[in-house]
Amino acid sequence: MWLWLKSQNIFRNPKTVLRIMKKYDLLSEIRRRRKWTQMGQQLHKYENLLSRDVHADSPNRKWVTDISYIHTKQGVLYRSMIRDLCDNGIAACKTGRRQTVNLVLDTIRPAMKKEKKRVAAGLCLHSGQGFQYAPQAYFNLTQAYGITLSMSRKGNPYDNAMAENLFSLLKTECIYRRKPATFGAVKV
Repeated sequence: MWLWLKSQNIFRNPKTVLRIMKKYDLLSEIRRRRKWTQMGQQLHKYENLLSRDVHADSPNRKWVTDISYIHTKQGVLYRSMIRDLCDNGIAACKTGRRQTVNLVLDTIRPAMKKEKKRVAAGLCLHSGQGFQYAPQAYFNLTQAYGITLSMSRKGNPYDNAMAENLFSLLKTECIYRRKPATFGAVKV
């Protein structure tokens, strides 16, 4: 901001600019780096069918999914989400207090129920390599719905960038600015 004012030949003390930006809530959040942990061995791994092709010609052809966490003063909530790449809309989302495969399954079921008549025969569901996307229960449910599974390469978040991006924006614009006090206050 200070550099932009300077380019317009408006000279103000950087501290004054900072004070004014703070007053009008114009400050941006700084993202903190996160430590990654390994959660065990994977039962199933799938080929990366999406291959960073994030465009879909029609709805319900390509979905991406991911789980992220939301810190509250009561503890941590986990948010599972499925995003349609045709219109970037949210097909389904679910919040839980534990990061389990059941959270993922409980996200897929309503998405399929809601979109049942419109789901394309070649629906591809792309995920990261989280432990929630490797169990037999996940494989069985997706096979029952006729979903083709795709998975990012190991250690490569760019393969699932559309899902990661949504959580990044949500956290930066909403969660980090005003940390929710309770689980009930999280209405994302």
